[in-house]
Amino acid sequence: MKRWLKSGLLIALGIVLCVPLMSMGYYTMVRTSTPQFCAMCHEIQFAYRAWKTSSHGFNEYGVVADCMDCHLPAPHDTFEFFYAKAYHGLKDVVAHIFLDEYDRETNRQHAYRDIENAQCMKCHRNLLYLPYQRGAMLAHRSLIYAREGYEKKCTDCHRELVHFPKPYYSHSQEL
Repeated sequence: MKRWLKSGLLIALGIVLCVPLMSMGYYTMVRTSTPQFCAMCHEIQFAYRAWKTSSHGFNEYGVVADCMDCHLPAPHDTFEFFYAKAYHGLKDVVAHIFLDEYDRETNRQHAYRDIENAQCMKCHRNLLYLPYQRGAMLAHRSLIYAREGYEKKCTDCHRELVHFPKPYYSHSQEL
């Protein structure tokens, strides 16, 4: 009888401890995954403002791609996602606290290098049906059907798409 009581108490203690810890972990992940959270550091303010005026932050379709959509791997690979989120978060906090000057251009080049085509393809899946833009359609076809070892990246052509300063919100009226 004592064995059942001891096991029951351990299970109850595990539930009492694990549920709040998991809830706090989930709440922390949600709260730290917003563009507004990223923009709390003054170093990121420029990128945040540029994102808000870009087609990824404001467009005629109402679809928003936030920081995590581009700068982190897809969340279906849970370990890789959490590792990348923790790594980038800690790197940014250390840079905020210990570096005197934030080198925006160096960080931009690192981002262009690190963003994989798969991260863009999470949202931009239908790149082969662009009826009024044949050149773009052919360029995307060469990327999608590329042979192994092909080094072209989405950011090679689309560098000034998101974190490029614009003084106004712009979007196409064509639907």
